[in-house]
Amino acid sequence: MSSSSITHAIVLAAGFGQRMTPLTQTTPKPLVQVAGRPLIDYMLDRLHACGIQNIVVNVHYLADKLEAYLAELQMPAITISDEREKILDTGGALVKAKPLLGEGCFFACNSDSLWTGDDNALIRMMRSFDPHTMDALLLVVRQADTPLMDGTGDFFMDSEGKLTRPPNHTPAPFFYTGVQIISPTLLAGAPVGTFSCNLLWDKAIKRGHLYGTSLEGTWFHVGRVEDIKRAEHLMEAL
Repeated sequence: MSSSSITHAIVLAAGFGQRMTPLTQTTPKPLVQVAGRPLIDYMLDRLHACGIQNIVVNVHYLADKLEAYLAELQMPAITISDEREKILDTGGALVKAKPLLGEGCFFACNSDSLWTGDDNALIRMMRSFDPHTMDALLLVVRQADTPLMDGTGDFFMDSEGKLTRPPNHTPAPFFYTGVQIISPTLLAGAPVGTFSCNLLWDKAIKRGHLYGTSLEGTWFHVGRVEDIKRAEHLMEAL
């Protein structure tokens, strides 16, 4: 797939950010500052840098504050997928927003996905994505390259890039970074309502159509208040 064939993206920004209280009692997590900038800015900048001009952002928690901030940005207009009435989780958010995302493949990114190095990660994903064999292509990161993440990993990845789940809680070497390219095939037959993207991934794994590509940088999972200072320190050191 050529790097110019993907023109749309959704940034998932509706969550409550409960693990970042008290900051998120009055500020939506995408607007929490890291190194002097709201978290969501980092992802928006990466999408624009690789030529994505049509960006959808879903909103629910403290939606008015987030929508007001996005409206003031000096960049092409951002379309809002409004989940004020009911938050839909990651999979449900994609289904609801699909009419706003065009007919082709698109990026789906978490608003708090943050990394240093590998500025070409999204371009590399677009160039390697094959909609004929991939329902989704996930950007994953090796455990050694994610210093703020605890746990045992999300996926195994073979030499061809196919992803599988770790059996019986076996430690897996790759974490999902919160960035993926999605084919409309992934959403075919998906339910309407609240559900996780994991449901769609598991169906793609059964088809042998869930793939990954490894981040060639350092990824920061900023999930707790204490992670902010740690991330800022590491960003300065790298």
